[in-house]
Amino acid sequence: MMKKLDAFEQDLLNAYEAGELVSTSPSKADLKKFKAAASATFIKDRRINIRLSTPDLMDIQARALEEGIPYQTFIASVLHKYAAGRLLEKPSNLTPRNP
Repeated sequence: MMKKLDAFEQDLLNAYEAGELVSTSPSKADLKKFKAAASATFIKDRRINIRLSTPDLMDIQARALEEGIPYQTFIASVLHKYAAGRLLEKPSNLTPRNP
């Protein structure tokens, strides 16, 4: 059973079905730039050790599970986004441990 579409989703569907949406491909220069950025982002050439409280680690593992990724990858992603100034907080669906 499909869920009912909201107004925005219905507008997108209507535009798609009317052939109003056009797929565009990035230029070769853009592709080169994107590949370089991806390579630089995922180079992991340093190792660090940190100590976390057991409850914090459990919360991090739960958030990683929510995102569907290993918790080490989740931690690295959060740190990368913070260092790049792109960390945006997303409310968790989990019940807070300390309200």
